[in-house]
Amino acid sequence: MFELLLKGGPVMIPIGLCALAATVIIIERLLFFRAVNRDDSRLLTAVRPVIARGGFEEAASLCDKSESPLARLLRAGIEYRGLSEGDVKEAVMNAANREVPRLERFITALGTIANISTLLGLFGTVTGNIRAFGVLAASGAMGNPALLAGAIAEALVTTATGLAVSIPAAIFYNYFVTRANKTIVEMESSVGDLVLVIVARGRSGGEAPRAL
Repeated sequence: MFELLLKGGPVMIPIGLCALAATVIIIERLLFFRAVNRDDSRLLTAVRPVIARGGFEEAASLCDKSESPLARLLRAGIEYRGLSEGDVKEAVMNAANREVPRLERFITALGTIANISTLLGLFGTVTGNIRAFGVLAASGAMGNPALLAGAIAEALVTTATGLAVSIPAAIFYNYFVTRANKTIVEMESSVGDLVLVIVARGRSGGEAPRAL
């Protein structure tokens, strides 16, 4: 297998680097979203009863201890609980917008890798064909079969390897884009259900909003 990859020529080096980068990004994002789902679920379970009884300081403390993106949305709602419902929702939306770059981290790079890998494979195909025609031009009509086979192998191996890197990268790129959008919607929905309780409790408690 290694010998086959070597036949791809110098273009295999950037394709290999793309494969390594894509693998690291995919693993990191899978672990990240898994942790987000786990932490969000735990935080909601802990915070709901606390907010329901008006324990905002305790709820804020729970949010501060959590690394979940949802925690920062809840924290914004709690901090501005003395304002109107619309203002609290706007504060939560602003917090959600600040979490988007964190959720989309490295995803654009993965999409770029998917595109570049295909182009590198195509580039290898072109260079392999150039070599093949060079062999034919230098050796006559039939050419040297060994040199000709090597040039053709370079063209085919780079194309296959480029596609082998590009296809999974493209699949995971679309998956992570969907996952990030879904996570944002779920967080906003979960916090939205608690905003009414936060606002009602904040008004009844007569507490003034505090700045973030």
